[in-house]
Amino acid sequence: MIIVTGATGKLGRRTVERLLDRIPADRVGVSVRDPRKAQDLADRGVRVRQGSFDDPDSLVHAFEGAEQLLLVSLDRTGGECVTGHRTAVDAAVKAGVGRILYTSQMGAAHDSRFQPCRDHAETEDMLRATGLPWTALRNGFYAASALQFLESARPTGEITLPADGPVAWTGHDDLAEATAAILTDEGRFEGPTPPLTGPEALDFDTVAEIATRATGRAFTRTVVPDDAFREQAVAHGAPAPIADLLLSIFAAARNGEFSAVDPTLAELIGRKPAGFESLLERAWDA
Repeated sequence: MIIVTGATGKLGRRTVERLLDRIPADRVGVSVRDPRKAQDLADRGVRVRQGSFDDPDSLVHAFEGAEQLLLVSLDRTGGECVTGHRTAVDAAVKAGVGRILYTSQMGAAHDSRFQPCRDHAETEDMLRATGLPWTALRNGFYAASALQFLESARPTGEITLPADGPVAWTGHDDLAEATAAILTDEGRFEGPTPPLTGPEALDFDTVAEIATRATGRAFTRTVVPDDAFREQAVAHGAPAPIADLLLSIFAAARNGEFSAVDPTLAELIGRKPAGFESLLERAWDA
């Protein structure tokens, strides 16, 4: 059985759907905080069990019988994130899981300028220490993050952000399809994968050009100092740690941490991954 955590989230849910395209529902299980949100999956024959990263015993129960476990990284940062991941990894070992696959990120490194990438590196270390077979899916930076940054520019056409660098923005749908492919072809990767990226790395100057072309409206890119961006984010209600986290994306991008483009994702899904322009059009047409 393949067990997926976070199966009601953006990546987890899409991955479950792609798995159901490939294997019978009775071979798929999910671990979710609120089973009511996965009732439709239960109705289709998926095993649904409650599991919380704050409740080790619930995870051991949710992971029971897993030949493979897809551990979707938590939407937390720092010690809180790593502690939750450790709880899940320990539960996987206790439950006798055969292989752990973990949604890491391109750029995962202990010296990254982006806190989540440091969290991913620490989690990969704990996976390595289990002695179990494991795979770290080095996912490209989610294009949804770039689209969030663009939201404030939609009314005005003014993209006002700190200096950045090229980022291989990557779509959730393509990553979910690749994850399902890896899960159903066990042993394809040992340890970290190559970066699983979209077809090109773009900075926000290029994103502005793409938005102009896609919408027929003029979008302009203005660089603001880091301090001014942080002050503006806090003034608009972002807690200071969140403002710092957002700012660190740009620092890491300037450092080239998300600039790699690799063919592995295309090979896994059998086609060219969606480019940023098509992802933008799809999101803004929705």
